[in-house]
Amino acid sequence: MTQHYLIGGNGTQSVHLNLRMANRHGLIAGATGTGKTVSLQVLAEGFAKAGVPVFMADIKGDLSGLAKAGKPHPKVDERVQLMNISDYQQRLFPCVFWDLYAKQGHPVRATISDFGPLLLANFFDLNETQTGVLYAAFKIADDQGMLLLDLKDLQAMLNWMKDERKNLEDEYGGLSEASIAAIQRRLMMLEQEGADEFFGEPALDLNHLMQVTLEGTGVINILDATTLVNQPKLYAIFLLWLISELFENLPEQGDADKPKLVFFFDEAHLLFDGAPKLLVDKIEQVVRLIRSKGVGIYFISQSPADIPDTVLGQLGNRIQHALRAYTPKDQQAVKIAAQTFRPNPAFSTEVVITELGIGEALVSVLDEKGSPTPVERVMVAPPASRIGPLTAEERAEVMARSPYKAIYSQLVDRESAYEILKQRVNQQAQIVQQEQLQAEQEKLNAQQRAEQERIAKEQQKQQERWQKEQLKAQQQAQRAESRRESATEALAKSAARAIGSNLGRQIVRGILGSLLGGRR
Repeated sequence: MTQHYLIGGNGTQSVHLNLRMANRHGLIAGATGTGKTVSLQVLAEGFAKAGVPVFMADIKGDLSGLAKAGKPHPKVDERVQLMNISDYQQRLFPCVFWDLYAKQGHPVRATISDFGPLLLANFFDLNETQTGVLYAAFKIADDQGMLLLDLKDLQAMLNWMKDERKNLEDEYGGLSEASIAAIQRRLMMLEQEGADEFFGEPALDLNHLMQVTLEGTGVINILDATTLVNQPKLYAIFLLWLISELFENLPEQGDADKPKLVFFFDEAHLLFDGAPKLLVDKIEQVVRLIRSKGVGIYFISQSPADIPDTVLGQLGNRIQHALRAYTPKDQQAVKIAAQTFRPNPAFSTEVVITELGIGEALVSVLDEKGSPTPVERVMVAPPASRIGPLTAEERAEVMARSPYKAIYSQLVDRESAYEILKQRVNQQAQIVQQEQLQAEQEKLNAQQRAEQERIAKEQQKQQERWQKEQLKAQQQAQRAESRRESATEALAKSAARAIGSNLGRQIVRGILGSLLGGRR
């Protein structure tokens, strides 16, 4: 039997959502303060009671009240009586809290590889050349067998590409150093914004978003986006990544009695504001095709005009709260909103949109044949859970009971591109260091050899000088000896001459004296 659940009524007419058509997506629109959050809460409760898991982004923090039962209130009782709700009962719903920054819920992580170059390139606003370099980084990582898990992995890969650019360009084409530097600057900005908390492991297991309790109630997953919304691009890219991952991993379901999972994206205009056409086309493709996987997507925004026509045309179930027409632009938005509904002859949709009170809405859903029903003006059903946020203590209590606390609380940093490239750099540094040490040792050895040669030459010179001095001394001694010998000989010769001279003279005198008759 087809399941329905109540969205709202006006005392005479009730509007129920057909669960068989819930994967045809939907829209909740209206000005600030008109009751969109309560409508979102009512839809989430209806899906959960029907056994459909829910994922929702909580921009203001109010949706955490789903984890606590509501309290009796006269206005709630009044609305229950007006809408003839016979089975209304205040209750809590099983909730799991998530947070990209790991402060208000379990950390939500994804790897750089899972995110892929397309989403990163759009997130970084890269030009065509820079996008090509980013794609090359992913391809090189795959070819090198290196995992890109977190920001430091991609940063390390880009540094390595810069150093090895000339060797890589033959195979991967031009790798502009300026483009690499531009991507690295974007990475540093992303890290400063706290996104390094998002990229890493353990990555989010999508099955953990699709749980049903033993009692058959779908678990409501609430992403705390109170901080994330300040980084609208990261918020948009994350949500797109999430539905893309579901689309790629879930099997085809075809027609079913109810969805496998329903997504609610608050502040949906952030998905499209300033998004390049390529990204908008990607969103449109995913929204169009993911319903065959049993996933329904519901956008929440102030005006239908915030959603591109290619996406808006696929949103079959609609809840429109009041819009204010103060300016020509506002009036145009009211007109567009009215035109998105199948008319009801009982009233002017364009006029009623500006007259709706808080908690009142125009609602149109898909019937059994998939056609939109005529728009009805209704009071939105009161939620069974608390309207308003949990206290910090209540949130902590819910998180403490979560079955995923032990799974996601501890960051895992396994070997990936950063560690591999760091090891390569260390090995290269060791090789360079060894070469430097070897060169220094060779230089030292050369210096030692040169010193030894110098000392040897000096010693040889000293030996030669000593030998020369010895020879000189010997020669001097010989000359001195020679001079001594010459003096003795001269003395002897002199004496001999003297003796000889006197004796000669005596002999001559003697001979002459004899001859001449002189005295002897």
